[in-house]
Parts: sequence; structure tokens; C-alpha cells
Amino acid sequence: MAHAVSPGSLSAKTPTAGIILAAGESKRFGEPKQLLRLGGRFLIEWVLQAALESNLDRVVLVLGCEHDRIQRSLLKWTAHPKCAVRVNPDYRSGLSTSLKAGIASLRDNFPSAMFLLGDQPMVNAALINLLLRQFAQSEKSICMPAHRGTRGNPTLFGKPHYPAILNLSGDTGARRLITAYPEEVLSVEVPDPLVFLDIDRREDAETVSALLESRLTVKKSPKKNPPDPL
Repeated sequence: MAHAVSPGSLSAKTPTAGIILAAGESKRFGEPKQLLRLGGRFLIEWVLQAALESNLDRVVLVLGCEHDRIQRSLLKWTAHPKCAVRVNPDYRSGLSTSLKAGIASLRDNFPSAMFLLGDQPMVNAALINLLLRQFAQSEKSICMPAHRGTRGNPTLFGKPHYPAILNLSGDTGARRLITAYPEEVLSVEVPDPLVFLDIDRREDAETVSALLESRLTVKKSPKKNPPDPL
């Protein structure tokens, strides 16, 4: 049965916490995907840095498989005052357990939460801030990016949806909430579909690595002075 969403409870949406889902076993990779080297850093570092540099008020990194090893590799970021690590001991039971672990750790202090995937390195602080801004200005209780009709992650949920998230089970995310409440979904159009890229296979890593290297090259390029007027 669908839960009730009261429009009156949506006025206060801040502060907002980010929940990075990075507890999986990476079975298809044969090693922790979180520590895959990509563009000169670990895969998980890309989204973690983006979240910490964004306007999110808190960032909860949910780990599970190989959590000790991953934490040791991320001390530079997890020492950030805005960052908290939550270990999900039940990660083998599926994605839903990580969503629930994240929400349970912040439900009393944050009226909204953004779920970010640990294997989407093209997500940046600008995208996160765009979603936060559009969500705060709307009356909707769910917010997600879209490109020409195709929706992706990260996704924001208001507190009225927390009970349903905490009741999820198995290897499923919160997609069914989005399907159940289409009138509550704010789709924010983004110009670049590359932000939706995730890494499931080795071939994905090669493609995304080239894109990240290109982005880093552009950032490092010195700005050219405009030519003298004729």
C-alpha cells in the first residue's frame, strides 16, 4: 500500500544530507570496484569529492564489502568534518539495506536526503547543487536529473518518504517510490547525459577513464588572453 505524502510537510527541506551507496561486492569485477583506479584516483573518490564540495550539509558514505580497506584508502576525504562513514553489515542482502542504513543514520536531523551512486564518477558538485536548488524551490518531494526524457541519479527524497525507504527489502533501490508517486517527482533537465554514466564492466571503466582524463586536461589548460583588437 502506498504511503501518504502530506504537502504541508514539504515546506522545510533543509538541511539536506547526501548518502553515497558504496557497499557492494563488485562480483563482476572480481575486486572492490570502489578502489578501481580511474583518472589518477580511486573510483569512489570522484563522487565523494563532488559531494563534499557541494552544498550538501552532510555526506554519509555507506560501505560494506572490504570496508576496512576502503576506509584506509579514503582517509583524506573521510576526515572531512562534513563526512561520516556508515558500515552496512547486511550488504550481502542487497541494495535496499544500504539505503536503509543511510536513512536510519540521519532521519531525525535531515528533512531531505540525496542518494548518490559510488560508481558514477561523472557526477560533480555543480549537478548536485543544481538539484538541491531546484528541489528546495519546488513543492515536490522527489527530485532527479533527466536528459531528453531519460531519468538518472542522484535522486533526492523528502522526509515523508523515509518510512517507505526503511521498509524496502532485497536488491532494490527506491525506484518503486518514484513509480508510485509520479506527481511528486521533479525532473530537472541537464544538458550532459554523460553524468549518468556508471561503471558495471571493465569496458565501462575504459570509456569513463578517457572522459575523465579529458575533463582534467581542460581544467588544467591555461586561459588564453583574448587577441588584441585589430
